[in-house]
Amino acid sequence: MKYPITPPPELVRQWLTEEYDRGLTADHTATRAAQWGADQELEACCEWLDREGWSGESRQLRTARRPKPPNLKEQSLKHLEVMERDGYYLPEILKDLRHALEQLPE
Repeated sequence: MKYPITPPPELVRQWLTEEYDRGLTADHTATRAAQWGADQELEACCEWLDREGWSGESRQLRTARRPKPPNLKEQSLKHLEVMERDGYYLPEILKDLRHALEQLPE
């Protein structure tokens, strides 16, 4: 029996080829397949909500379950808050802040 959250074989072959070329492991493919299946399930739920007249709720569900990562500015401001509050920083913070500053126009 096929389930709608099972990736099609041709998509799995494509992932395996891409990941082999990049030197990644089967763990990466498994994670990718799990994410694909979760995305399919979320979309099916949102489509059902839309059909039942709950389009606002479907947007809320999608936003709650697939939040957008913070943009460079938001992430940098959070880093600065940590530095101000705690008086220390991690090397990753400096890397992110440097990247944000490099994106600013001259």
